Amino acid sequence: MELKVNQDNCLGCGICVIACPVNAAISPENAGGSGAKTEEVVIMVENGFIKLFSPDKCELCGTCQMFCPVNAIWLE
Repeated sequence: MELKVNQDNCLGCGICVIACPVNAAISPENAGGSGAKTEEVVIMVENGFIKLFSPDKCELCGTCQMFCPVNAIWLE
């Protein structure tokens, strides 16, 4: 399984970035919505779209998918 994103659906809201437990563990300031200070995180919003930075760190928990309001991110 791997993490997939559909840029055409993405609103750039960043809910997945904040919801991701791996992101929170790597960059705790993410949880406050102030954005990660490192590109070591799994996902970040860049230029208004989701970007996978370190998808290899994804634990395939599906939390991002559960919280995405437009199904722009999922596990396949």
